[in-house]
Amino acid sequence: MGYINSGISASGPRVEESPVSGGGLSQNGKFSYGYASSPGKRASMEDFYETRIDGVDGEIVGLFGVFDGHGGARAAEYVKQNLFSNLINHPKFISDTKSAIADAYNHTDSEFLKTDVTHNRDAGSTASTAILVGDRLLVANVGDSRAVICRGGNAIAVSRDHKPDQTDERQRIEDAGGYVIWAGTWRVGGVLAVSRAFGDRLLKQFVVADPEIQEEVVDSSLEFLILASDGLWDVVTNEEAVSMIKSIEDPEQAARRLMQEAYQRGSADNITCVVVRFLACQEEPIQQQS
Repeated sequence: MGYINSGISASGPRVEESPVSGGGLSQNGKFSYGYASSPGKRASMEDFYETRIDGVDGEIVGLFGVFDGHGGARAAEYVKQNLFSNLINHPKFISDTKSAIADAYNHTDSEFLKTDVTHNRDAGSTASTAILVGDRLLVANVGDSRAVICRGGNAIAVSRDHKPDQTDERQRIEDAGGYVIWAGTWRVGGVLAVSRAFGDRLLKQFVVADPEIQEEVVDSSLEFLILASDGLWDVVTNEEAVSMIKSIEDPEQAARRLMQEAYQRGSADNITCVVVRFLACQEEPIQQQS
């Protein structure tokens, strides 16, 4: 969580004592969104989120993100405040959106690491983001926050949780001179339970901020998107989450429903959920004759 955020990226005072929620509708009426965020059973709040609608080169762009901090809130807060601005200011944002996203992630990471070389040595953050440009949905992920879509009534994960024991992630870490060991769970250097993140200065050689990016077409079969921190996914499966909110048209109510369910199921973490519902049911394309 972080700053109360609604409409066109309007930030209010920080609230940590109780759950917050909100939402909005795009100016072109093609999507609506809602968010809900709570410290849950934790005494401190390290989750942040961003819901932003912007205009870039005449296009209405939706930018949504969930950022789950560790080692304090500093990294997650920095990513929330800077990642999307760095992205929409990228010269290739419209022409080559995927490379712009990758550049923005790595640039934001390097700039955060420059902010204070004496502090925040252990501060890091996940990022699960969704960018809506026209009929394209681009999901980028670093860490173990997760993006799940409902397409044709089915739950489909559109991001991969970055865990150190995954074969390719472990190989990458070991090739860079690091190691992965069991310490309650699999951890990089016996410390960190995610293999990619912003920040984490002391582990930066192994814990990269390179996002994995997946692109989806926004068409009549795409119903909604869920972005959430692991406070949800630790206790609710992808299929359960989709089933739970399928009939809830208001995305803010849907996000609150997910947050409340995670809390009731005993999630021990901060819980943040963003739901984007796609409203433009486009006509089926005409089949071409062969």
